[in-house]
Amino acid sequence: MTRSFRTQLAVRFAVSMAGALAVVAVLTFFAIRATLDRQIDASIANVASIQAAAITEPESGEMRLREWEVTPEEAASIRDVNRFTQVWSAEGESLLRTRYLTRDLPLDEEALDEALDGGLAWSDQRFQGMPVRSLYYPLGRLGEAHDPHVLQVAAPLTARNDTLRSLAALLVGIVVFVSAATFAGSWWLADRAVRPVHEIIDQAEEIEAGTLGRRLRASAFGLEYRRLVEVLNTMLARLDAAFEAQRRFTADASHELRSPLTALRGELELARRRERSPEEYRRVIDSALEEVDRLGRTAEDLLTLARSDAGVLELRLGREEVGDRVRRVVDRLRTTADAAGVSLELEIDGETAAIVDADRIERLARNLVENGVKYTPAGGVVAVRVARSDGRIELVVADTGPGIPPEELEEIFHRFHRVDASRTPARDGSGTGLGLAIARTIAEAHGGGVTAANRPEGGAEFRATIPVEPPAETEPTTGGPA
Repeated sequence: MTRSFRTQLAVRFAVSMAGALAVVAVLTFFAIRATLDRQIDASIANVASIQAAAITEPESGEMRLREWEVTPEEAASIRDVNRFTQVWSAEGESLLRTRYLTRDLPLDEEALDEALDGGLAWSDQRFQGMPVRSLYYPLGRLGEAHDPHVLQVAAPLTARNDTLRSLAALLVGIVVFVSAATFAGSWWLADRAVRPVHEIIDQAEEIEAGTLGRRLRASAFGLEYRRLVEVLNTMLARLDAAFEAQRRFTADASHELRSPLTALRGELELARRRERSPEEYRRVIDSALEEVDRLGRTAEDLLTLARSDAGVLELRLGREEVGDRVRRVVDRLRTTADAAGVSLELEIDGETAAIVDADRIERLARNLVENGVKYTPAGGVVAVRVARSDGRIELVVADTGPGIPPEELEEIFHRFHRVDASRTPARDGSGTGLGLAIARTIAEAHGGGVTAANRPEGGAEFRATIPVEPPAETEPTTGGPA
């Protein structure tokens, strides 16, 4: 059964406190009992020495005890603190006893024999229904005439035992009371400690997909909870931004896919209205194929970005001459550039070999060069340069177009972003707004990047950098389609 943190904390604190107090209580009990026993033994030994001196003092050999002048009734009333005295012969016969003893003390024969041998012997016994502790004292120590005589001094243990029982009850009460108080205090502290967590949970449960802009509040919480709330709010901000970007991406993708589909449907419906000549049908089919190509490019672009977002964009790495790959791209795009009245210039500076995915590098180069041709007016120039610098391959594409507004130098790499208001729109209207985003994605997958800047003499410049050697975490692979 799972218990709440508050219950677990309170129980653990209470059990720990009870255990610690129990150990202290046991040690205290035994320490006080030992102290009381030492005091009683010292008292018995003191009385025994006094009585032994009194018994052996007369030169006549007559044995007399030092007696209190009390009646038997008074002696019975103070028996719990009194000391009982009796003298035994070697045969275990009573020779003398305190006057207020109505009967002999219990005799421990083993202790008697030990005392006759000259040693002090202690014994715990019962007398008249109460426990007593006795000392057997050999009187022969004080004179040869008393060698066969042993003095027994007994002290009642009733008061000592009552004291120990009261002490034990007090210690148990202290352990129980303090443990209960610890449990209650721990419960209260745990409740205050976890209350902010419940408040955070309640606030978090109110946040849904449509309310990601809301934030958790921590105005009355401690520093630890403030940090937790800050981390959660930061995470919510990232989720909100990602959700909003995904929403915009979905809307833009839907729009981009809808446009060619609408055009394709319109062309086909127009062709069905009446009989057409073979030339007209060919024109409709050619137009439909263009829209299909546009749909294919958009779908391919979206798939590439989706794989990148999911972290499964696979690279087929191999040692390639990047300059040769870029040359192939430029050669394929010359016809398009010539049709637009744009001059394409290519410069390959030295060796440009690197471990890259050749197909994706061509895709990167094609996107950057197509972007330059698309936004460069007739009579302009798009200069492409490939060179090696500091262990990296640099691909620079510079055009003579109108440039990019400074505030949008980073925005242009966002998906479906265009700068139609600042740069000449695409001539054929076939752009998807994904080319630069994919170019940066491919460069970053290789451990590099793509940046944009405005040239001092006018126009834009895109600079892609690719490491000659792949990052340590990038492994060559042949899996998955490119």
